[in-house]
Amino acid sequence: MLAGMDMPAADIDDFIHVVPGALDAQACASIVARMRESRELQPGRVGGGVYPELKHSRDLSLAGNTAWADVEQALNVAVYAGMLAYLRRWPQALVAPLMLQQPGPDGQLRRLEAEDFADMDEARLGELARTCLRPGAINLQWYRDGEGGYPYWHCELYPRDPQCETLHRHLLWTVYLNDGFEEGETEFLFQRRKVAPRTGDLLIAPTAFTHTHRGNRPRGGDKFIATSWILFQRAERLFGSPTPNAAG
Repeated sequence: MLAGMDMPAADIDDFIHVVPGALDAQACASIVARMRESRELQPGRVGGGVYPELKHSRDLSLAGNTAWADVEQALNVAVYAGMLAYLRRWPQALVAPLMLQQPGPDGQLRRLEAEDFADMDEARLGELARTCLRPGAINLQWYRDGEGGYPYWHCELYPRDPQCETLHRHLLWTVYLNDGFEEGETEFLFQRRKVAPRTGDLLIAPTAFTHTHRGNRPRGGDKFIATSWILFQRAERLFGSPTPNAAG
């Protein structure tokens, strides 16, 4: 190990970011009330299907659901602000995988460095983020007292579909829609960290195995969350479609 790199664990970033009160309590309460009344909820799914021994919940996907478009919009706005804060804290989330270039004052392309993010205004950072990233489909989840939960240790990045959408997941996020119960934390295995649900708080973290996590069962009350991912734009949008090889 290089000299100076063996820092104690307490001094190392865990890349888990919590934004207190990202969604106001009244909006959260309204979503919870609508979920309780909704007949659209379905048994919660994991990547391979419905396995209640892994994840026991009632879920509602907001993708293409016009009746819930207002909720989808409110959540995306809250997550967008949290994502910009995340990128300011850890700009390597964009710089390291994409090796970004932008025109400098002289009009010539120059490679972006992590240090450049500190001087970016919100508009420029937002434009950069929207160029590179996109929101995922939002899922509302209801975990019942003492039985609901996602106790299986898992991550969010894996091969599944032909379009490789699950492999485009870069960051995970969760908005906690209520509290007032015991346990029910989002627990990260290797970081040895439990994030306790607080109404309106937004959690953002990486999707890979390094952030293997689980959702502990709530005790003394039901738990409601909204959750999704922040995905990379597809390569053909970021870099253009590859030129076919000319026939020999």
